[in-house]
Amino acid sequence: MLTQEEKLRMFYSMYLIRRFEESAEELYMAGKIWGTFHLYIGEEAVAVGACSALHPDDYITSTHRGHGHCLAKGADVKRMMAELMGKRTGYCLGLGGSMHIADVEKGNLGATGIVGSGIPIAVGAALGCKMQKNGKVVLCFFGDGAMNTGAFHEAVNLAAVLKLPVIFLCENNFYAMSFSVKKAFGIQDIAERAAGYGMPGVIVDGMDVLAVYEGVSEAVRRARNNGGPTLIEAKTYRFKGHSKSDKNVYRTKEEIKMWMERCPIKRLENHLLQEGIEAKVLDALKEKAEQEIQEAVRFGMESEELTLEEARRLVYAD
Repeated sequence: MLTQEEKLRMFYSMYLIRRFEESAEELYMAGKIWGTFHLYIGEEAVAVGACSALHPDDYITSTHRGHGHCLAKGADVKRMMAELMGKRTGYCLGLGGSMHIADVEKGNLGATGIVGSGIPIAVGAALGCKMQKNGKVVLCFFGDGAMNTGAFHEAVNLAAVLKLPVIFLCENNFYAMSFSVKKAFGIQDIAERAAGYGMPGVIVDGMDVLAVYEGVSEAVRRARNNGGPTLIEAKTYRFKGHSKSDKNVYRTKEEIKMWMERCPIKRLENHLLQEGIEAKVLDALKEKAEQEIQEAVRFGMESEELTLEEARRLVYAD
């Protein structure tokens, strides 16, 4: 059972992710961040609830919408912001950008912009853990669109056959870019697919960090005790468009408003207040997160870029 201290850490982590994403969007609009990125606003409960169920030395694989995963696994906010700004102090020296951040020291094996490509990587890492008998598990984040890729089916089947210590966590935000899951699947719940591989399929409320934590914790226990993989479907919602180029014309304002009323941060805040936590305690955590984000922005702005010659030395093919 989670203590209030643990719940407060979850609240802080979710609020930090929200403010990181909002600040990144502001910097993009101001011309301080180039290219594009995929905001995690609205989905914070999935990353925080899931990563809170792991040991510090367990592994994750991430996606193009991976800022929240990285932060929830303990990444340095300054190095993340610097990476988005293309600075040498970033995780990938500013060359990876938003969709390719990795933090191996914290167990984050990396994000990738190719839909579904992190799934076989997670299975490979889980095979390594089983062969080494190191007791670690791998948590694999992916979206609903990735479940219709060949990589998903091949990797998940192998993990089931070999009973690998991996948890497949589908963040079902109901749209693969602009394509609705209602048109992409012939089943009501994506988790039903687990039966075809002989593994448990679990549905959790992805807007409730405590529900995510409970569901992932059980899957982690199973994986760590040689019970094999689990497929978890977290029903969640992104409040922003797919990416910065998304005009968001395929969703109604009523639908977005309905989901925003289920804001995972506000839900946990209300839960903590009902448990007797004073509002000033939560306000202090918000202020601490604000300061951390401000310091990260300042760090990124003041950091230098690689020289053109340095960048060229890191390009391995023409």
